[in-house]
Amino acid sequence: MDWKQFEKVSKAMGDQNRLRILEAISKKKGVLECAAIVQKLDLAQPSISHHIKTLVEAGLIEPEKSGRNYTYILNTELLDKYIKKLKTIAG
Repeated sequence: MDWKQFEKVSKAMGDQNRLRILEAISKKKGVLECAAIVQKLDLAQPSISHHIKTLVEAGLIEPEKSGRNYTYILNTELLDKYIKKLKTIAG
C-alpha cells in the first residue's frame, strides 16, 4: 500500500459514522444490504449515501448491484494491507 492510498483510507475511516458502517458490515460476515445499513444507523438517507460513497471511493467497501438493490462487501484485503502499514509506523 502506498502512502497516497494509506491517506485516503485513513481519511475515510476518520468519521464515526463510517466506522459504524464498516462495523455493521463486518458483523454480517462482510456483506450487508444498503437497507440494513439504513436501519442500523440513525441517520438520514442522504448522509448514509455520502458516507457509503466515501467508503467506496477509498476502496474499503465494494458495491454489488442486484436489480435496484445494493449490497456492500467489506474489502478485507485492503484492510489487511492498511493494518500492515500501520504496524510499520508503530514499529
